[in-house]
Amino acid sequence: MAALGVATGGGDWFSALALGVTLLKCLLIPTYHSTDFEVHRNWLAITHSLPISQWYYEATSEWTLDYPPFFAWFEYALSHVAKYFDQEMLNVRNLNYSSSRTLLFQRFSVIFTDTLFVYAVHECCKCIDGKKAGRELTEKPKFILSVLLLWNFGLLIVDHIHFQYNGFLSGLMLLSIARLFQKRHKEGAFLFAVLLHFKHIYLYVAPAYGVYLLRSYCFTANKPDGSIRWNSFSFLRLISLGLIVFLVSALSLGPFLALNQLPQVFSRLFPFKRGLCHAYWAPNFWALYSALDKVLSIIGLELKFLDPSKIPKASMTSGLVQQFQHTVLPSVTPLATLICTLIAILPSIFCLWFKPQGPRGFLRCLILCALSSFLFGWHVHEKAILLAVLPMRKEKPLFNWMETFYLLGLGPLEVFCEFVFPFTSWKLKYPFIPLLLTSVYCAVGITYAWFKLYVSVLTDPPVGKTKKQ
Repeated sequence: MAALGVATGGGDWFSALALGVTLLKCLLIPTYHSTDFEVHRNWLAITHSLPISQWYYEATSEWTLDYPPFFAWFEYALSHVAKYFDQEMLNVRNLNYSSSRTLLFQRFSVIFTDTLFVYAVHECCKCIDGKKAGRELTEKPKFILSVLLLWNFGLLIVDHIHFQYNGFLSGLMLLSIARLFQKRHKEGAFLFAVLLHFKHIYLYVAPAYGVYLLRSYCFTANKPDGSIRWNSFSFLRLISLGLIVFLVSALSLGPFLALNQLPQVFSRLFPFKRGLCHAYWAPNFWALYSALDKVLSIIGLELKFLDPSKIPKASMTSGLVQQFQHTVLPSVTPLATLICTLIAILPSIFCLWFKPQGPRGFLRCLILCALSSFLFGWHVHEKAILLAVLPMRKEKPLFNWMETFYLLGLGPLEVFCEFVFPFTSWKLKYPFIPLLLTSVYCAVGITYAWFKLYVSVLTDPPVGKTKKQ
């Protein structure tokens, strides 16, 4: 890590930041962990104990394997280390198995694989240009970027308390972004293709990668105003990108194609029966929509406009993952969320093609794709916001008075939900209020951030022009 600090240009400060957060992760080993701890233990057992032909069919546990094949092979590799800690964790029949050695192995596996995330942050820091501003003036932005990424509080909670491997996956994404900033296009494309076969949620940002690579790599020359020269299109470069995607996909999906299991694999990866919202509402547009439906249904019941017997029993506020029907507003289908997501993404893709702003424009388009998918996607998990938040750390985090006031409002909201509401008479009649208030309040902020970034992207001039022009 000392070498990373020197290479970044910051002496030992990068090493100190990386070492400090690693020590904090070690302190978090005995903390609470969610059901995802059992999910990944079960995947270790499936990939270690069963032949590949049964990986995506095994259903002894409710936590079936539902990540792409590269992640399955990742679990398979980890399982060969896990057997030296506790062989019993690799028994498929040992549901909800836990031991101190299992805990240590799984926690340390996340900490160890976060090494890729540390390296990716180091590479992102190198993308901050110090030629114009001078070395001393660029040290502060590099330090801030390193702190915001390495010490990201959401990532610490999701990976090292809740328990997942988002640091490792985010490392692949950040490294691919860094390679595109460094004009190493094929390497960036390769890393992103690999990432897609580790976790398919990154399909959200695939349009940004596809359009940017097509425009910046397949067209070898641009006009002075930033527009493309159509006679400079390179079919050879397009074929090389296609070959990268094909080979990575073949390596990932080939064994299951040979076993005639691709339909089964895809049915696990895209389970549309889970319902519109996660048990804990992601703070997106559908949280606002569902909250409005809930308020209207309460008003309808109080005014006796609605028949209680006709209200669907499955409720979005029950804390369960399930399909349900809205009470007052039209119910939302997966197709409707897909259409809304595509409509939200299209303007950013349009700007990336017709208003080129270099790698920075690609990054902003990537963030908008991630935010649009978070706001309008089907069954979005609240932790999916990391997909937009981590790349956004390369933007300038400046707040005006209204934004500062909004952020400060999160404190009183949390105090009310955690310490005041449990002692009110509303707890029994309206148990969903804390969930509703938190999701709606955060959804307003995220929608505002999405809208503000879109305004910036739409109004900023292309490369080589100023707003006066």
